[in-house]
Amino acid sequence: MTRYDVVIVGTGHGGAQAAIALRQNGFTGSILMIGRDRNPPYERPPLSKEFLAGEKPFERILIRPEQFWADKEIGLALGESVAKVDPELREVHLSSGTVIGYDRLIWSGGGDARRLSCPGGHLDGVHAVRDRRDVDALKGDLAAGAQRYVVVGGGYIGLEAAAVLRKLGRDVTVVEATDRLLSRVAGEDMSQFFLEEHRRQGVDVRLSSKVARLEGEARVTGVTLEDGETIACDCVVVGIGIVPAVGPLIAAGAAGANGVDVTDTCHTSLEKVYAIGDCAAHANPYAGGEVIRLESVQNAHDMATTVAKAICGEPEPYKALPWFWSNQYDCKLQTAGISLGHDTAVLRGDPAERSFSVIYLRDGQVIAVDAVNRTKDYVQGRKLVELECKIEPNRLADAETALKEMM
Repeated sequence: MTRYDVVIVGTGHGGAQAAIALRQNGFTGSILMIGRDRNPPYERPPLSKEFLAGEKPFERILIRPEQFWADKEIGLALGESVAKVDPELREVHLSSGTVIGYDRLIWSGGGDARRLSCPGGHLDGVHAVRDRRDVDALKGDLAAGAQRYVVVGGGYIGLEAAAVLRKLGRDVTVVEATDRLLSRVAGEDMSQFFLEEHRRQGVDVRLSSKVARLEGEARVTGVTLEDGETIACDCVVVGIGIVPAVGPLIAAGAAGANGVDVTDTCHTSLEKVYAIGDCAAHANPYAGGEVIRLESVQNAHDMATTVAKAICGEPEPYKALPWFWSNQYDCKLQTAGISLGHDTAVLRGDPAERSFSVIYLRDGQVIAVDAVNRTKDYVQGRKLVELECKIEPNRLADAETALKEMM
């Protein structure tokens, strides 16, 4: 059995950044990254955008050139999954039977794409958009001439995939269970804008619609909704969130219900075991102190840096401002802060001009900003959130006055 000073489970943004940040902070011990993916670490956001559209080859979405990891003496165990964690012996048992020892363990396992639980969810032609293999399969159907697509889920992933498919000339129907798009991440003004934008681009959007079953024998041929309507299709793209991949940690005794619980330095309840990224449930100051999981590159990146500093003896609590982005057609949505629990939403600008923002407040304090093709509002709005500014809504609504003048 080989032992390493640090073992990192997961080769996505969090795992890669943890290894990079350890070296940047002067860590000279041995590091091994274990990943289920057979590819070296690569960026995930382009999967539903430029990579799916064929605008970027895989080599251009690598987080670092493959040789980088060898140069930094960071080992890669690719195509391996962790079956068991033994916190007493400080060992991870891989599904291949290999046992690896660790002094410290960083869990950056992310999550698995949530699958449809209805009949037919297993059929060929039903795709997720979580890793390269998923998107390669989807691109294979595109190349084979599949024309009609049903996208299940009106969040970031579903809408980004729908936008790419429309740009490629495919027929697209979006099926969303709630009464608006982006219901988990944006306010009603933003939801309405993207609803109108997708419909303007030719997408058939069905709100308050739930999938009853998928039709077909070996391959999907249609999606039947709960109201009995069947939408004929050649492919289905499922974007309904993730299931945190933390099974071995929870089985080993780590605390957690939705993911795995971590402290402000990303420690789990297990000794010398950290968790970061999509699977880490933490009390976030920008969510009013609520315990949440954040599925974003920013969160994975900043949590990784937090852990690296803790391991290197310079612990700093995680308190980074959350930010997100989404590209759909020629619309760039940028978000800073968390609008969860807002009681006021202020519209700046005219959505019809395709350049506007929405400022969210709670008890008079700016807590988040959404900006579409309005980068200055995004940048300056971030500062308002960070400084916990309290500004009258009528002032914020004045689109002719820069937000920085209101600080």
